[in-house]
Amino acid sequence: MKEALEAVLGAPVEGLSRLSGGASRETWALTAGGRDLVLRSGAGTGGVALAVEAEAMTAATRAGVPVPEVAGTGELDGRPYLLMARVDGETIPRRILRDPVLTRPGLAAELGGLLARLHSVPLAEVPDVTAEGDPLTGLHDAYLAGGRVPPPGLALGLRELADSRPAPAGEALVHGDFRMGNLMIGPDGVRAVLDWELVHRGDPVEDLGWLCAKVWRFGSPHPAGGVGSREELLDGYAAVAGWRPTTAQLRWWELYGTVRWGLMTGVMADRHLSGAEPSVELAAIGRRAAEQEFDVLLTLGLDVPDAAVATEPAAGSDAGLYGRPTAAELLEAVVHYLAADVQPGGDRVAFHARVAGNVLATVRRELLLGPAARERHRARLAALGCADDEALARAIADGSLDDRRAEVVEALRADVRDRLLVANPRHLTMPA
Repeated sequence: MKEALEAVLGAPVEGLSRLSGGASRETWALTAGGRDLVLRSGAGTGGVALAVEAEAMTAATRAGVPVPEVAGTGELDGRPYLLMARVDGETIPRRILRDPVLTRPGLAAELGGLLARLHSVPLAEVPDVTAEGDPLTGLHDAYLAGGRVPPPGLALGLRELADSRPAPAGEALVHGDFRMGNLMIGPDGVRAVLDWELVHRGDPVEDLGWLCAKVWRFGSPHPAGGVGSREELLDGYAAVAGWRPTTAQLRWWELYGTVRWGLMTGVMADRHLSGAEPSVELAAIGRRAAEQEFDVLLTLGLDVPDAAVATEPAAGSDAGLYGRPTAAELLEAVVHYLAADVQPGGDRVAFHARVAGNVLATVRRELLLGPAARERHRARLAALGCADDEALARAIADGSLDDRRAEVVEALRADVRDRLLVANPRHLTMPA
């Protein structure tokens, strides 16, 4: 890759290193010709072409949205690439949300204003950016094709979206993934909007709702990206756009974002399970659907967060046939090794070591809690007359259990909580 880059740039390339994260495309840092650059490479999964990203970024810049300067697009070793100027700042959400300098008052309104400027881009300036069409049809086509059935909690969210759709707010250039993690933040505010691979034409409130989805608050009690209130976000938007989305529109798109991310986790996990893209990160993401099921219940007022994190299950000392350490104790030892000896390494190694540690902790909890939880799950399904989760999800979708809604909700709450006690107990305590 280095030689090909030097041929494209006409200058020596130094410090080429892959950055952590990036579950869809590869991201590399480098220096060439005295410039610090970032390279995004690869076809991605379900996103627009990198040349289309560049087109949208360039148009957004003209509208006053802070975006990294596009330094070039094309093909590199047979793969598409996008070169951008590197922008200094912080992108890791948990660091941003813990730093009062970065999360100063007014940031939520600033984000609203940025989105208003983005949505003001004349669509004629982005001819290669296409419309997604009906959002619910899009969810089914993108994530439920071929008869795929969502987890029951997400099926409930889809049903609510279909039953409560507000009036659309028009068509605009939509970023599609505007959230903490894709924003470069400094003490002076937002320095760059990153990762444009989901850019499309659509309802402008989609970006506002996606930012407010609970998954992108990273444990913060503040709904707008973890940095402010929905009202501050909408105030900032209205001050620039000259119109204000309704609360119903924002709440609908917020629920849409929650369901969308939940469905995306399954598709991303399939990339690992199929063997097409082996990745511990993608494997781990598959279990996060339970978080979004819980968030659907919270959004609909059907559950509330717990006051404290559940106590981790003890492995016990029943050695049985294989002696000690037991399987759970072996997993615990590997989790400790990853945390103590591997995570302190380089950024990319540390990131994947943390993911791997979380995966092993999930497996340990399933070994200890799974048998009893499976029995409870079978009993709940039997009481509803459903053979499995797919049957329950279909019944929720087609309304055949509407006359037993209270029982369905109670079973969902219990099942989702059992799933989360294994997948991520801390999620049960995160503010709604």
